[in-house]
Amino acid sequence: MLIGEVHTGLLQHSTSLPTAEAVEFLSLVEGANVTASQRPGSYVVSPDLPVGVDCMLPSASRRKVRCVGATLSRAVLSGGRVVQTSAAARVEPSAAGRRLPWSHYIAQVGRLEAIGRTDWADVVAGFLQPARRSPFGAAEDTLSLGGIAARLMDAVQGADRLDRRAPLRTQRTRLRWTVMIDEQFSTTGRARFTVGSDGLRTVELELGSQDAAAAQQLCEDLALHDWLLTTVTAYVESVASSRRSVTDKAARLRPVVEHLLHLWMPGARVSPQLSPVWDVLEQRPGFTRQWNSSVNWIRDQLTSGTMALLENAR
Repeated sequence: MLIGEVHTGLLQHSTSLPTAEAVEFLSLVEGANVTASQRPGSYVVSPDLPVGVDCMLPSASRRKVRCVGATLSRAVLSGGRVVQTSAAARVEPSAAGRRLPWSHYIAQVGRLEAIGRTDWADVVAGFLQPARRSPFGAAEDTLSLGGIAARLMDAVQGADRLDRRAPLRTQRTRLRWTVMIDEQFSTTGRARFTVGSDGLRTVELELGSQDAAAAQQLCEDLALHDWLLTTVTAYVESVASSRRSVTDKAARLRPVVEHLLHLWMPGARVSPQLSPVWDVLEQRPGFTRQWNSSVNWIRDQLTSGTMALLENAR
């Protein structure tokens, strides 16, 4: 099985970063390559960062199963404006059935070995639960990929080159995901997306082994568009309930148009084999339908604001 967590937020900078600057910005490992592309939009991915762990696997039934290995985390910058940090690992049964020297785990970064009898459904249920404290779950010494992603996000957002004058006030979002690998899903994957009461997003995927490798990028793409939709919807609700004049409302919405609307491209960077998974998410909860409704309302407000300014100028 695969597990991961993605944190998404607005880059704390007054402008977007051009691709060349973004590459330098995400050069987090000296001498390691940064992946970058400009079509269909600026997209930059940092080198993978290994983080060694020796702790307990999450468990809904509080079962004690030790896991040892090295997770991988990375940072992604989309459109020079939205930053994501992602931590993930493949979890497998330990062939040896015991703790091995670190050299064994370092040789296969990105994998965690479960030592002991493991109920994978119980691990999934435990991992998707909202309660997680400290980078490695200090209360029970339980693996927390969210803590790893959060630390990387703080490090990236705290970089000296950022002026911390973001044009919009936004909140970070968290998306936690799991993949159960089964060859019966090799031709058509299954996905379930939920938003918990505490705002945590969860995605449960069932995929064939060939498609599982692309799951992390799928979940990062989903997290990006969920954050865009959440942020824009919050601005629409705030402005719609405001008693300010139509020109003031339009002025408040302009940064949303300038910095966010052009970033909406669901599935553009998802493996073609996983496109059906995005299709399922488009049907329910229907990301693009809600996005289009919000964008049309924003444009109507801007039109009304412009008309009001022209009337006042006469």
